[in-house]
Amino acid sequence: MRTLQEFFLCLVNQDMMPTALKVSAVVGSMLFAINHGSALVKGQMNRDRWISAGITYLIPYMVNIHGQYVSRSKKR
Repeated sequence: MRTLQEFFLCLVNQDMMPTALKVSAVVGSMLFAINHGSALVKGQMNRDRWISAGITYLIPYMVNIHGQYVSRSKKR
């Protein structure tokens, strides 16, 4: 349980956020283009698609934070 709490605190850690935001912007944009690009161009983005698009950016952010968390944990 402690590890999960530490991970959630890392999601807003000022030292980890810049890298995670950059990764999320690049990877999330590539995934957005693959998964939602045609719908965006055709004007078919509905509420559900926008929620899915948000998750498309959130997951790479969380994965990067997790990687940083694990890396820092091993250095202790």
